[in-house]
Amino acid sequence: MALLEFREGGFYCAAGDFWIDPWIPVKRAIVTHAHSDHALPGSDAYLTARTGVGVLRARVGGDAAVEALEYGERVHLGEVAVSLHPAGHILGSAQVRLESRGEVWVVSGDYKLESDATCVPFEPLRCHTFVTESTFGLPIFRWPKPTEVMASIEAWWRGNQAAGKASVLFAYPLGKAQRILAAISGADGAIYTHGSVERMNTLYRREGVRLAETRPVVEAPGKTDWQKALILAPPDAIGSPWMRRFGSYSTAFASGWMRIRGTRRRRALDRGFVMSDHADWPGLLEAIAATGAESVCVTHGYRAPLVRWLGEHGLRAFAVQGQYSGDTADQTAEEMA
Repeated sequence: MALLEFREGGFYCAAGDFWIDPWIPVKRAIVTHAHSDHALPGSDAYLTARTGVGVLRARVGGDAAVEALEYGERVHLGEVAVSLHPAGHILGSAQVRLESRGEVWVVSGDYKLESDATCVPFEPLRCHTFVTESTFGLPIFRWPKPTEVMASIEAWWRGNQAAGKASVLFAYPLGKAQRILAAISGADGAIYTHGSVERMNTLYRREGVRLAETRPVVEAPGKTDWQKALILAPPDAIGSPWMRRFGSYSTAFASGWMRIRGTRRRRALDRGFVMSDHADWPGLLEAIAATGAESVCVTHGYRAPLVRWLGEHGLRAFAVQGQYSGDTADQTAEEMA
């Protein structure tokens, strides 16, 4: 029995009359997390994990009808038992487990297996069919240890201080920026934030996530010594007039896309740090194997290589074309949403 069907607006469950991460307004949307390629304003009702309510409302509107479930809590929608389980992607990210008449499907949303102090770790779920992302579904994508990446970021910050330059680090304002702030400890200097980053920091702190002390750039005194500062900003600030206030500065980007040779050069960045909130190639394979799934549906990103590899290793694998497909589109979805 197929619990989900893929329609023009995304994944739809007829037995429960709901959608998962639709990209059109619908009657009822189950949302895996609050990134804009998964959470669209305009639906009549939303269901998400409790810790993700704040960031979801920031995305779809404060007046939206949002219901929440604790991780592992089960509800029945029509003929389907639905529960949400940690995905380890960002605050409140969830996998959606569907069960009806003995058939179990799991829609993973976006996920990672690395530890992260800002969200609950990924929970492997046994199922018959697993719907997986493949944003980084190529063998070249293998992440360094997060501790090594953070040590490199802090060394870059200290080096800029010695050179009399401000340190501007671009990172996605929901998830990536907070992950950095939860782990950073090194250089002696203030941390400032773009408004879009600080808004999400506030929501994370409300959920009890401990982050380094930050101050919005707009609240900095007129004679701020930016040469000692670390400034966290979204990617769309690259090359913008907003940057002029910092005087002499060095730029860097924290993203899984920094693994691709030439990405940093094309963006005219001084440094690139390989850090992603998505699973790398080994992480995808490990997560899929842990489900014990007989069938795997692959969506987002590099779908064909992952489908081919799974088929060669005895699984029934097939791809569906999501709202974003291919490296360029998914890069936009991760970094610019």
